[in-house]
Amino acid sequence: MDFFEEWMEYDYNPFILFDKNEKVLYVNQEAQFLLGYVSSKEIFKLASSYANVSYGYKTTIMELEYGRYSFYGFTVGYKDDEKIGIKLYKRPMKSFELNKEDNTKVNIYSIVDLAISSFSTQKSIQHKKLIDPTFPEIYIKVDSFLKLLSKIYNSFRNSSLITTRLSLVTGEYVVYEGKKYSILSLEIFADTKESDDDNQIKKIAEESNVSIDIKSDRVEILLPMVS
Repeated sequence: MDFFEEWMEYDYNPFILFDKNEKVLYVNQEAQFLLGYVSSKEIFKLASSYANVSYGYKTTIMELEYGRYSFYGFTVGYKDDEKIGIKLYKRPMKSFELNKEDNTKVNIYSIVDLAISSFSTQKSIQHKKLIDPTFPEIYIKVDSFLKLLSKIYNSFRNSSLITTRLSLVTGEYVVYEGKKYSILSLEIFADTKESDDDNQIKKIAEESNVSIDIKSDRVEILLPMVS
């Protein structure tokens, strides 16, 4: 792998190369993560729809969201009818700030378990937990985070089963005080979700200093593993 190939491989922005039959010929590391949230067919359709009428390169400024990924634009290029490439430009991650005096170092499993127990006293709903209790303790704003979880669980109040999954996000991190920290994904999903509280959930998430992604059947919280 020469210098330019290596540069492309580790680029912050996803790049995908297709052949004329929609087959993926190449993806860099970021694109591999992206394709966990959107199909290659959808990306090929995007590239084909916004390509230059004639051969060449065309950049389009457009807001796009796929799962936790947000983009502000993309470039499509092709030099013949055999291959077409697309590079999407990620929005910078929200800057992470942490005042340890305002946060408490806790076991995230214990906090989630407390929120579920509290909600269970109000609603008789079955819970499934896919959580590894061995994750290290991290700094969070406990009061506002518990309030956030309470709002999220309540939005699934008409469900028969709520699943909570805690996992490590691959390939993403935040930088805090010059060090890289991994990111935890706390995902809560069910068959039925009420959207009435979505705006309030987003507001509390901002107060809790966490990123959040809300879908019709799930809510995902991203937590920096600052310990």
